[in-house]
Amino acid sequence: MSAETTVSSALRAAEDGSNYTARHLLVLEGLEAVRKRPGMYIGSTDSRGLMHCLWEIIDNAVDEALGGFCDRIDVLLHEDGSVEVRDNGRGIPVDVEPKTGLSGVEVVMTKLHAGGKFGGGSYAASGGLHGVGASVVNALSARLDVEVDRNGHTHAISFRRGTPGIFTELSPDAPFDPTSGLTRTRKVPKARTGTGIRYWADRQIFLKEAKLSLENLHSRARQTAFLVPGLTIVVRDERLTESEQVDEAVFRFDGGIGEFCEFLAPDKPVCDVLRLRGEGSFKETVPVLDDLGHMTPTEVTRELGVDIALRWGTGYDTTLRSFVNIIATPKGGTHVTGFERSLAKTLNEALRASKLLRVAEDDVTKDDATEGMTAVVTVRLAEPQFEGQTKEVLGTSAANRIVAAVVAKELKAFLGSSKKDEKAQARAVLEKVVAAARTRVAARQHKEAQRRKTALETSSLPAKLADCRSDDVDRSELFIVEGDSALGTAKLARNSEFQALLPIRGKILNVQKASISDMLKNAECASIIQVIGAGSGRTFDIDQARYGRVIFMADADVDGSHIRCLLLTLFQRYMRPMVEQGRVFAAVPPLHRIELTNPKRGQEKYHYTYSDAELRRTMLEFQAKGLRWKEPVQRYKGLGEMDADQLAETTMDPRHRILRRINLGDLEAAEQVFDLLMGNDVAPRKEFIVDSAATLDRSRIDA
Repeated sequence: MSAETTVSSALRAAEDGSNYTARHLLVLEGLEAVRKRPGMYIGSTDSRGLMHCLWEIIDNAVDEALGGFCDRIDVLLHEDGSVEVRDNGRGIPVDVEPKTGLSGVEVVMTKLHAGGKFGGGSYAASGGLHGVGASVVNALSARLDVEVDRNGHTHAISFRRGTPGIFTELSPDAPFDPTSGLTRTRKVPKARTGTGIRYWADRQIFLKEAKLSLENLHSRARQTAFLVPGLTIVVRDERLTESEQVDEAVFRFDGGIGEFCEFLAPDKPVCDVLRLRGEGSFKETVPVLDDLGHMTPTEVTRELGVDIALRWGTGYDTTLRSFVNIIATPKGGTHVTGFERSLAKTLNEALRASKLLRVAEDDVTKDDATEGMTAVVTVRLAEPQFEGQTKEVLGTSAANRIVAAVVAKELKAFLGSSKKDEKAQARAVLEKVVAAARTRVAARQHKEAQRRKTALETSSLPAKLADCRSDDVDRSELFIVEGDSALGTAKLARNSEFQALLPIRGKILNVQKASISDMLKNAECASIIQVIGAGSGRTFDIDQARYGRVIFMADADVDGSHIRCLLLTLFQRYMRPMVEQGRVFAAVPPLHRIELTNPKRGQEKYHYTYSDAELRRTMLEFQAKGLRWKEPVQRYKGLGEMDADQLAETTMDPRHRILRRINLGDLEAAEQVFDLLMGNDVAPRKEFIVDSAATLDRSRIDA
């Protein structure tokens, strides 16, 4: 191509670009806009968007339940890939809508921003808001069938990619005759009403790998059943699995969000579930359709209902779920802002009044107030303002003020209650919150102290730590050793390439009884947390841990067992992820050493046993083989009695040693055992010891 040809082509392109007129504009009518830009309405065209379509249909049925017209919803995942949602609500209107001349079903399924949720009195509160949910699903479906039970008949209509018509067979690929209008298919009892929608997602729109998640569906159904007490949701998966069985799950919870809060809570409770209920009103100016069909700005009064369930637990993590008319708002909004603001303010007032927070101390923060808290925040109002069709953030500004007022009133009543049980629980909550605040301050001061260290200091790790040379976390091991005497032998016995040693003096603090601040002040506990390097409590980050394994190495006697229990209590309470991931072990040192006086060729002179039963078996075997041993058999009382070679061979060398992995199989049972054996309450522990005394094997007592 010549240079002249290239220049002339560029000039023509420039002229075409500058000649931009109205004929270049494209107007997308009706559902064409949805098919052209589906991401605007459902977020994406992957599995997330496919699930969003299902939520839109389910939420319409749930809106009927919110109004008190429906108590059962069935969700069926058919073998052919279609999804069906049925409810026993009032049914979509089947009479003719006067302005369009279409039936109510056709209007709802084909017209964007059409529905019964625009202030006409059909719904006092609903999850649907923009009137596009059902029509968007219709536009993005290769086929959609609707059946409505009303007025003693079943009314049916089908659509192909948003166009009404008739299919000759039950398949999205069946021959299709475009025609408008509902058809009556059969008679039903006049008392029976409801809506059934079955649709096949359009694979021209959605990605090939997009698929529905049964786990997410169960989670959403369970959540909705909690939020609407008395509603039964049945999820039936007819897509045959490897077991060739139909999966069916039924969700119904009459306890409401109080039961939901208990379900979500991951830890042991500090107080019972509190219900904070109330309501308020506000005014807003909205466009209202008048008799002439014009949108007129009108000031209306809205009612906003607040229902919150919360409880504090012994843990550190915060679990907060928020909803508007049962629609989840994972990114929060004005209702969550009002809740958190009022929560911190009310707790500060109560702490000052009770003198638990000293005058010189700063107010507790939102994070202090919510530490270990599980809460479900729900509000109900007509026509809430959301950010976008996906409704992840509530924007109604009045919700902030009303929720804050309800929380302040109801929480003050609980914290100031004169009832004995509630008073004790309120005190426990306030003590937990102030402890969280003091721990935060102590951690900040500790961090600032570390920053102030001079540049001459090369390491902030404890001087008594004998670290390893390797920085490979997966390979490295930290031995927590009982006593300085055992440390000297262990230093000679270890492989300094990957084995580090940290000695502790006797028995560390029982952290099950102590406060967090006392734990941080304890030199032994602080050293262990500092050496592991991953923090503690809710700030513990296992990815920052400096060692792949932590091994408790204590004497094989009663005191050694007690020390292991104390160490395990520290890890279980403040560094639990290490235990959960199986990175905490107990070394198993031998109890006896048998020295043979006439070993056979190639036979070891020394043999180690780890229990009295093993010792007896070994001695019988040697006796049968005619082997003799030096009397008396050596019984180790502590690690300090071994020399370095013996300790390495029996307890530290990975090729020969025995390690006992600490598992946390049943969290609730483990919590109960730790609380019984190590907690503040003495009476249950005494009762346990007395009751168990008769069953004790006295031969196991190290005397």
